[in-house]
Amino acid sequence: MSGSSQELVVRKIEKGTVIDHIPAGQALNVIKILGVGGGKHTVAVVMNVDSKKYGRKDIVKVEGKELSPVEVNRIALVAPEATINVIQEYKVVKKNKVKLPERVQGIVRCTNPSCITNKPREPVVPTFKVYSRSPLLLLCEYCGNRISQEEIVKQFTG
Repeated sequence: MSGSSQELVVRKIEKGTVIDHIPAGQALNVIKILGVGGGKHTVAVVMNVDSKKYGRKDIVKVEGKELSPVEVNRIALVAPEATINVIQEYKVVKKNKVKLPERVQGIVRCTNPSCITNKPREPVVPTFKVYSRSPLLLLCEYCGNRISQEEIVKQFTG
């Protein structure tokens, strides 16, 4: 093989978002979290490619969509090192790293069915402290239940 045949060819997008530095194997979870897998957006996925920083990574390009802060926070739960690039007229106009906050509020449900946050008559917003970043573990502030990254992904992907 020649050197040029090993290059990846994914066309530039005119307007939208490129999510880079997704841990290898998490791109499909990011697509599910964003709900862009089968609809009005053109999505390009590059999986398990070389990364100078992380060894291997995934990349997701979504044409015609700019992410909301809630969507960025959800991505931080499965890809805490991801970079969000906003594209306009084929150029990067804004570039931000996602940041997993110390507390996660109103994004994830507690998996303990007895937790007060799961009671329909109690107006309590589920709130978690980030117990561990790698591997990701959240600690419910109300009942002390720990939630793993796999359980979080299940909540987003059904």
